[in-house]
Amino acid sequence: MKKICMLLLGGLFSATAVLAQQEITPAQPGVTYGKAITSGPAIGMTDLHNKLQADTAFTGKIEGKVVEVCKKKGCFMKLERTSGEAVMVKFKDYGFFMPQNIVGKTVVLEGVAKVNETSVERLKHFAEDAGKSKEEIAKITEPKKDIVIVADGVVVVK
Repeated sequence: MKKICMLLLGGLFSATAVLAQQEITPAQPGVTYGKAITSGPAIGMTDLHNKLQADTAFTGKIEGKVVEVCKKKGCFMKLERTSGEAVMVKFKDYGFFMPQNIVGKTVVLEGVAKVNETSVERLKHFAEDAGKSKEEIAKITEPKKDIVIVADGVVVVK
C-alpha cells in the first residue's frame, strides 16, 4: 500500500511539473510560439486571399493582426482581413498555445494556408471555445468554406 501511495504521489508531482512548464509567455514583440521563426518577408492577408484564388494552398510566412484567441487555453487565433471576416489559425499538432493578451498584436506566422470547408459541429466547437453565447452558437447551421491556416510557428511583431 505504501508503494502505491508513493507512486501516486510521484505521478502527481510529475503532472504538476509538466503543467507548470506549459505556462504561456505573454505576447511582446520578438516573442515566438511553436517553431522559432523570424518576421522575415511575409505576405499580408489581402495577398494571401488573392494567392488562394489561383492556388489550392500557400506555404510560407503570413502577417496579420490578431482579432480573437481561444478563451479556454489559446488553442487557436483569428487574423483580421479587410472583408471583416477573420481567418482561423490553428497550431500544428496542437503543439503550442497563444496568450490572451495577443489580441490586437501584429504577428508573422509560418505555415500552410488552404481553402477548407469547416463542419457545423466544428464551427460550434470553435464558437464555444471563443466564449460565444448559446444564442450565437445556435445560429450556426451551415458549414463554412474559408481560409484556414495551420501554423508551425508564430512571432509577435508589434
